[in-house]
Amino acid sequence: MMKKSAASLLLLSLLAACASTPTKTAQKPAPVQNMSQNQSTTNAAPAASTQATALNPFTDPNNPLSHMSVYFGTNKSNIQSKYMPILAAHAKYIASHPSAHVRLEGNCDERGSTEYNLALGERRAVAVKQVLEADGAPASQLQTISYGKEKPKALGHNEAAWAQNRRTDLDYLSK
Repeated sequence: MMKKSAASLLLLSLLAACASTPTKTAQKPAPVQNMSQNQSTTNAAPAASTQATALNPFTDPNNPLSHMSVYFGTNKSNIQSKYMPILAAHAKYIASHPSAHVRLEGNCDERGSTEYNLALGERRAVAVKQVLEADGAPASQLQTISYGKEKPKALGHNEAAWAQNRRTDLDYLSK
């Protein structure tokens, strides 16, 4: 009798082990793609990501509009020629988007007095504004402000940090 009980118990445990248990979350079936577009399912996600990036020029690293800062030399407010194509692209965008308003924020490194850096930051912001206006951006869509040394991008006390802080940032208030 004990052998029959043990055999029955063993059989029940095997059956219980083989039984499937329902999952706690139901999985949705994968969406079906239209294969007539010559896209395989393996490259669908990167294509969507690339398309989303291409639609927003401010996040596409290959688009000049994604460059939102112009950097300057020590005690300088003249625009280097390498920034001219970037500013031309911004001017074109601003001119073609009347709702776009940009604050040009002049910044300096930590060296120099507060008064000197505020004046230098203003000269830098005005220099960027002048280039944008010359390239067609309406003055009514641009405003300048100087933060002097009050808003550093880098907190170090060396040339690498100072170089990052000598800049004018283009801050789109509306796009």
